[in-house]
Amino acid sequence: MIDLRFSEGELDRHREHITGFIRDRVDAAGAEGAVLGLSGGIDSTLTATLAVDALGAENVHGLVLPATVSSGENMSDAERVAQNLEISYDVIEIEPIVDSLLAAYPDAEGDREAVGNARARVRAVLNYLVANHEGRLVLGTGNRSEAAVGYFTKYGDGAVDCHPIGNLYKAQVRQLAHHVGVPEDLVTKTPTAELWDDQTDEDEMGVSYETLDSILATHVDGPLSVAATARLLEIEEQTVEKVRGMYERSEHKRRVPPAPEPLD
Repeated sequence: MIDLRFSEGELDRHREHITGFIRDRVDAAGAEGAVLGLSGGIDSTLTATLAVDALGAENVHGLVLPATVSSGENMSDAERVAQNLEISYDVIEIEPIVDSLLAAYPDAEGDREAVGNARARVRAVLNYLVANHEGRLVLGTGNRSEAAVGYFTKYGDGAVDCHPIGNLYKAQVRQLAHHVGVPEDLVTKTPTAELWDDQTDEDEMGVSYETLDSILATHVDGPLSVAATARLLEIEEQTVEKVRGMYERSEHKRRVPPAPEPLD
């Protein structure tokens, strides 16, 4: 696989670049600070850490938003992150809200994907409820790898005001998280969106992050063909094509919803 790790100097530059970006976005909006969801995972933990660097702990508000499918371990990790960073945070159970949606439209009961996406969208609504009430911006916690293949919920975890770590591949997220002092158990933790029971990112995508990062860097974002990428990475061409297909099918998630071209 491709080694995408930064040098020590590059890590410092990325840290400064991201914290400057967060400050600039908050200042440009005339906002009072930032709100973000805390899952107990590496992406939200790194984003929260950089937000505190940029804005100060008093200007960052975390939301821990467990559902019935959320593990107790992850939720306690999320609270631990907030406490370690000394930011204010609220714990809000989202399942009663999801249950009310299913009561309104019971046909969706048992539809794992639809209900899982509803959970993500309920979290987005709560993020903005708090952000609007407090005059803050909502920070996204998505990374470059997940954005490229559409591994996020449209109008769910993709509904944010900015993506501070959106230019970092997953391997680089892990490296920067380690660099800024994120606890090692969170850096190495198995990633999961916890949209349904026993869900993990890599199982759902059908490819490891190491392989995904390498294909994105060399083929999707890079100049190599499918065949050249497969030879370089010593993987099957169908794996490269799978990732390319995920990228192409999810393009609509990365764009503003289209409207018809203006009439002449």
